[in-house]
Amino acid sequence: MRTPLSRATALWSLIGLVLLTINLRAAITGIAPVLGDLRDVFGLSGAEIGVLTTLPVLSLGVFASVAPVVARRFGAETAIAGSLVMITMGILLRVVQSPISLFAGTVLVGAGIAMGNVLAPAVIKRAFPSSVGSLTGLTMMLMATSGAVAAGLAVPLNEAGGWRLALAVWAVPSMIALLVWGPLAVRRRRAPEPSDAPRSPVAASAGSLLRSPTAWYVAVFMGLASLMFYVLMSWLPEIMRDAGFTPATAGMMMSAMLIVGVPLGFLVPVFAARLRDQRPLVVAVAVAMVTGLGGLLLAPSAGWAWVLVLGLATGSAFPLAYTLLSLRSSSPVIAAGLSGMAQTGGYLLAGFGPLAMGVLHDVTDGWTVPLVLLLVLVVPEVLFGLLAARPGLVRPADPRSVRTPSAAKTRERAPEPAGVR
Repeated sequence: MRTPLSRATALWSLIGLVLLTINLRAAITGIAPVLGDLRDVFGLSGAEIGVLTTLPVLSLGVFASVAPVVARRFGAETAIAGSLVMITMGILLRVVQSPISLFAGTVLVGAGIAMGNVLAPAVIKRAFPSSVGSLTGLTMMLMATSGAVAAGLAVPLNEAGGWRLALAVWAVPSMIALLVWGPLAVRRRRAPEPSDAPRSPVAASAGSLLRSPTAWYVAVFMGLASLMFYVLMSWLPEIMRDAGFTPATAGMMMSAMLIVGVPLGFLVPVFAARLRDQRPLVVAVAVAMVTGLGGLLLAPSAGWAWVLVLGLATGSAFPLAYTLLSLRSSSPVIAAGLSGMAQTGGYLLAGFGPLAMGVLHDVTDGWTVPLVLLLVLVVPEVLFGLLAARPGLVRPADPRSVRTPSAAKTRERAPEPAGVR
């Protein structure tokens, strides 16, 4: 039986959740606008710049699998406090005028953000089980907003105080968040886990979930949703420039696609949590994605229309997948394990996706084949999304027992408990 949090602890946890979320995008999006200055200061080649932009996303994938194990061993609050320490240290390390420090700091930032990404759904599931939709929506909206703000302020900060100020300023919100999560970590460091938690960190985050079909459905859906988003975020300006739009207009189109996703980051999780069956939302995302990509292929001159439609698609797909991490989990421990599994695969796919699309563009000398490939990938995205969105809960297999496939399927399709909204 889960012990309800006191009102003061719940309020402190909510403040901590908000502050954590604000730090899960800014340190990544704030570096792209000053890449030109970093290239000149550090003498980086084009290939090194490419590695620098890919490292954060790959780090999100690599370190996401570590978060559930750390949280199970030391507690979610301690793991989150540690993630904020890594984000802060990584940001400060990047302002040292050394290429090694720049790359090492970028990896450290990605590692800290990865742990925060994974553990946020578990915090929501444990501390606010009756507000999964609204708080997931709030976190998604804050992620999108902080990322957009960091990207927008990077150039003005660079002009006002140089590249060091533009990068170092984001250590301030991470240190403030650490002041909240530090006391939470001390308070709950020795708190017992829920009785339904798996007995080992490996079973909670890896082996048992790897045997769960529903866990795989959610993981693949999140991976493909992430791939679509990061490919478009990386290459949409180039696609629109090659379609005849000016560089300034192409950049505005990229911003418009991201801005469309800000309100959807809140609305989609709230709406999804009110539904027992989220499959209609998956279908809506697929229709928008096919419409937007198809429009870019067939009528690129109407680029603004297709960009806005793609904003609807990408701005809905990832928040929906992120919400399913909580809705398909019966406990905070399972939510953390599922989040780690899904985000590991998702961000690894997302990290290699833009690189693969760029290579394909160079080989085929155009965007037709890459866009067709994205259209083809919508098919598995919607299929796995429909499977992940069916009513039911992920039921980790007990590594000490053997169950038949039919029994595992029956357990996973069990009705979702009432009160999850």
